[in-house]
Amino acid sequence: MSEQIRLLMVDDDTELCELIGDYLEHEGFEMEFAHDADEAQHKLQRAERYQLMILDVMMPGRSGMDLLQEIRPRLQLPVIMLTGRGEDIDRILGLEMGADDYLSKPCNPRELVARIKAVLRRSGPKEHQTLFPDQPIAEAGIELDPGVREVTVGGHALELTGTEFNVLAYLMNSAGSVISKEQLTELVLHRKLTAYDRAIDVHVSRVRQKLGKRLAECEVIKTVRGVGYQFIRGA
Repeated sequence: MSEQIRLLMVDDDTELCELIGDYLEHEGFEMEFAHDADEAQHKLQRAERYQLMILDVMMPGRSGMDLLQEIRPRLQLPVIMLTGRGEDIDRILGLEMGADDYLSKPCNPRELVARIKAVLRRSGPKEHQTLFPDQPIAEAGIELDPGVREVTVGGHALELTGTEFNVLAYLMNSAGSVISKEQLTELVLHRKLTAYDRAIDVHVSRVRQKLGKRLAECEVIKTVRGVGYQFIRGA
């Protein structure tokens, strides 16, 4: 089952939120909204719910710039900033404060979708963050020991091929983050992902099937549609 990508849009223009929200939901995203910085801060107490935030620069009270400055570097949630002014200084300041992309309003919804997907691809864990683990990992009742290349679930050994073990190791080592199919293909299969290449999907599917026999209905590896895969921390 695919997991929808949940976006948080922070903008005081409720009509714009409705219009953009309808378009993005039609494109398969799940939307939540906040209309000022305080409401956004409240929602961001559970930042793991969101894969990306769309943030308006100009809002009453604390601006989007203020909010961005407050959440960085505590939260690494990808952020696309929107502004109605389109001034270079706003764009530069936003990027310097940690925004991942910048789009002027009114924006083309198709361009916004393209930028969201591009930011999500770029914001996946970088290779140095997803190196093969050098210490045992325990997540969601699964214990993985890279030293002896063994996996146990509930104390029972899980038989995996070498490639399946590597898939699970990289995903568990990046628990809570999304790894793109492109990156996982390069890390595990040591080649570039090509058009119509389903090899990594097959390996992930086999890992899921084997885990599913031990974990009953607990699905710990989620498909993030159009991006890649995520091991759910504490599932």
